Amino acid sequence: MTFDLQDYNDLFKKIYGEDENMLSSQRKRYKKLIREYRLRFNDKDVHLFSTPGRTEIGGNHTDHNNGRVLAASVNLDSIAVAGKNDNNRVIIYSGEYSEPFEVNLDCLDVVHEEKETTSALVRGIAFRLSDLGHGIGGFNACITSDVSIGSGLSSSASIEVLIGTIFNKLYNNGEVGVETIAITGQYAENNYFGKPCGLMDQMACAVGGIISIDFKHPCAPVVKKIDFDFDASNYRLLVVDTGSSHEDLTDDYKAVPSEMKEVASKLGKNTCRDINMDELLLNIKDLRERVSDRALLRAFHFINENERVLAQVKELESGNFIGFLELVRDSGRSSFMWLQNVYSIKKIEEQGVTLALALTEHFLDEIDGGACRVHGGGFAGTVQVFLPDDKIESYKNLIEPLFGKESILSLKIRSQGTLHL
Repeated sequence: MTFDLQDYNDLFKKIYGEDENMLSSQRKRYKKLIREYRLRFNDKDVHLFSTPGRTEIGGNHTDHNNGRVLAASVNLDSIAVAGKNDNNRVIIYSGEYSEPFEVNLDCLDVVHEEKETTSALVRGIAFRLSDLGHGIGGFNACITSDVSIGSGLSSSASIEVLIGTIFNKLYNNGEVGVETIAITGQYAENNYFGKPCGLMDQMACAVGGIISIDFKHPCAPVVKKIDFDFDASNYRLLVVDTGSSHEDLTDDYKAVPSEMKEVASKLGKNTCRDINMDELLLNIKDLRERVSDRALLRAFHFINENERVLAQVKELESGNFIGFLELVRDSGRSSFMWLQNVYSIKKIEEQGVTLALALTEHFLDEIDGGACRVHGGGFAGTVQVFLPDDKIESYKNLIEPLFGKESILSLKIRSQGTLHL
């Protein structure tokens, strides 16, 4: 199959924006990956795939307690060139790894030696798709991603959904719903890769655009597209990489859902979604004798944040962007004070996220506009900032000397989710 990437120009504009330099760069990126694939596999019958990263806008640490979230796909993505093989093996060359990830689909059991590798994700996704009655089979692929690890844009979920989309196209004629693709990615990450996570990341990468997701029934989440033109707001969405390490933070991440659920369990419920503020306050004296103060604060955050997502959706749908930004700031303060995920208690001397938030809050007060919050899981990594277009350069002059020249990433909201091009 011969690809003329100019034929994809209209689609590329929807994915990556109108800037011709960006479009030229993306065409070169795809051409390079196609050449690599053909050199490695000598296979001409291939397909192109793209899966975006995501940004969380509201609902910080709510999905794992069956809550609501607000998220959006972004114009950074993971892409693949892939084609079927007839040996029931998945062979993936990825980025800077010199050796391929290779998975024999004859065995779909958990392989403990594969924990925290791409191979574990492939095996877990294949198992779950098969378990749900969908087709699987061998394929060859070359993958690359500009969704950086540690950026808070969910590089792992982007890859998971990309792998699921390849299985979907090659062995199911693209008939598996994107929500199911997202669920298989989460399953693989939880049970094969060995990392606890909710479903927000995978769902945002799969569905695309600005979406609200209600996980009250996690096996059948309610996904709603939000009709809002972010580009028309004259604001820019930025992510600031503070350079702090995500290593050794698994315990911090695990503690958030477990402490929330601990509070709920003391009230005879399964998750914080099953309790309300009146119930929490009525029982708070007894609860404090049975759970930690931090657990109570995290439950307090959940209940407020879960309702805040509804308010954010309402403001966006009514076109009140300034009202929406106020709610983003409220979300950030709640995460800072009550959820307490801006730094790890194991590394209290390392508070890059906290410092970036302090500087950004001061800047926002000076310009009387915008919003900021911890981005994603927290404890390290990135800060999310909404700024007027004409304030970007001033903000860079404040932040870049401290966190580095490439620390600020400017993003666009992508309207498409995971794609077979």
